[in-house]
Amino acid sequence: QVQLVESGGGLVQPGGSLRLSCAASGISFSIKAMGWYRQAPGKQRELVAEIITDGTTKYGDSAKGRFTISRDNAKNTVYLQMNNLKPEDTAVYYCSARRSPLGVDYWGKGTLVTVSI
Repeated sequence: QVQLVESGGGLVQPGGSLRLSCAASGISFSIKAMGWYRQAPGKQRELVAEIITDGTTKYGDSAKGRFTISRDNAKNTVYLQMNNLKPEDTAVYYCSARRSPLGVDYWGKGTLVTVSI
């Protein structure tokens, strides 16, 4: 069973940076991509960034130019480096893993990121 555990969330001032980590266990060769989604209060969950097994990355519009997704295969860990954070980045950030293009198969429990003075 795949388990995803996020860490690294917290309170940061506007313009600051955070790095989120997602430690995966039970990962099998069937996992084709891992990523990060976020959900702000009253809003739908949205894609932040995704990294496919071949290293290809994809970013949501809100993340382009500010966030970077990366992975350490030896540690089964995916990272999200977030720079120049804005108050509108405040949300619960979820780690994800999927086996096909049809959608996410596994979710972490989420980590809260709050961007505020």
